[in-house]
Amino acid sequence: MTEVTGHNGAGKSTLLRVMAGLRRPRAGVVEGRPARVGYAPERFPVDQPFSVRAYLGHMAAMRRVPASTGEVWAERLAFDHLLDVRLSELSKGSAQKIGLAQALMADPELLVLDEPFAGLDAATRDSLPELISELASRGSTVVVSDHQRCIEAMPGVDRLNVANGSVTPLGPGDSSPWTVLEVEVPGDEADTVETKLRADGYRVRRRQE
Repeated sequence: MTEVTGHNGAGKSTLLRVMAGLRRPRAGVVEGRPARVGYAPERFPVDQPFSVRAYLGHMAAMRRVPASTGEVWAERLAFDHLLDVRLSELSKGSAQKIGLAQALMADPELLVLDEPFAGLDAATRDSLPELISELASRGSTVVVSDHQRCIEAMPGVDRLNVANGSVTPLGPGDSSPWTVLEVEVPGDEADTVETKLRADGYRVRRRQE
């Protein structure tokens, strides 16, 4: 499992799309990409004329897996009650689950996840690290961009830092020491400020009143 880190706008999403085969590199080549690749974008495109059930059935046919595979993942990711809802009517968190399901349904040898935890409900957010760790333990390569820092404490995760057009491997001691800085903001702005700080690569712990 590899985590791709870097500030917002550094090029992490571009790197992930190149890894997944959705973009061609301007120079050089990508070697060793396996046949089965799963990719979940940061924002799942909901402007498609399908219900959730029809979309997953379509993706199952494309991936050549049983039609029931989508419903299996719907149950595992707890969105089976949304199967007959149209994609355009989904909330961001629900759409994120659909994106994860289509990426996971073909048992990918390479799984590329761009901010998979953003917008998820707490239960799914807590269970997803175990799910992708299970996939990695079976031999899949998992590459994750994670501003929510949900995989930060997981053991055995390699890290790549994207900055200034370069990708650099990070060792255990390569990052700068962290300093705790307390910031007070108006209550109605807290969610916005927290989201921006996380997007910029900072750790955020909200103090419980």
